[in-house]
Amino acid sequence: MNRPTPRSIDEYLDQLRDALGGQDPALIQDALYDAEDHLRAEFAEHPHTPPTELLARIANSYGAPDEVAEIYRDKEVVVQRALRTPARPPAKTALASFFGVALDPRAWASMFYMLLALPTGIFYFTWAVTGLSLSLGMIVLIIGLPLTVLFLATVHAISLVEGRIIEVMLGERMPRRPVYGPRNLPLLERVKNLFTDARTWGTLFYMVLMLPLGIFYFTVLITGLSIGLALMLNPLIYHFTGLGLININEDVWMAPLWLQPFQVVFGLLLLFGMMHLARGVGRLQGALAKQLLVQTG
Repeated sequence: MNRPTPRSIDEYLDQLRDALGGQDPALIQDALYDAEDHLRAEFAEHPHTPPTELLARIANSYGAPDEVAEIYRDKEVVVQRALRTPARPPAKTALASFFGVALDPRAWASMFYMLLALPTGIFYFTWAVTGLSLSLGMIVLIIGLPLTVLFLATVHAISLVEGRIIEVMLGERMPRRPVYGPRNLPLLERVKNLFTDARTWGTLFYMVLMLPLGIFYFTVLITGLSIGLALMLNPLIYHFTGLGLININEDVWMAPLWLQPFQVVFGLLLLFGMMHLARGVGRLQGALAKQLLVQTG
């Protein structure tokens, strides 16, 4: 598709965004950041060159919007292959599919993320609530506005850090670049953009939401694993230590001998069921992070 040569940076970026239509929002954010950073650097080095002439040169060196979009689409294929877990032979039976989750690295990574979600959720919640409280409480003072701006800047940095955690552990493509903020904008305009960026408030909501989610993830995972291991190992533990399934003071309760094999099987099924649950939680968490932390417009 032949497009007219862009006459401004904004027009170049609009054409690049159109050429990347339908791609992952994280990919679009990265591509737009790289392009805008390169274009503004070229304009700063050649301030006296007419914009149309300079953009024509850039289209030959850096690439026209359609060409740049094609390069990013090709690279994204490689990225998606790296994020995708190695393909396993299809399970021949439902039973093999159920127990085959133990060979899925993404299930193990999701379980670890559910454990990690509690400390990170506590940190995110504390940082968000403390920052908002201090910012609102001191907004009437001279130091209030700079403190608020600094706090919101850290929120954007946290969104990138969380994005990297999500991508590495859950396999959801997240941005590697922030949304570009032109360096030559007046200070008040840049502050205004920080406050009006929907991603700022989406990240704050995500940070607050991570505390209840982290508590829920951690509790469900630890409870499920503990019960599964207790049911599966209880007959062996009782044999060596005398501890039963339920111990109240000196009263020890054990399942009848004929029921213990079923108890062990149920515990084993519960453990594998928790791995399937963790993998599903990882997918949902990745979709939530993509919705709140990535600029889609």
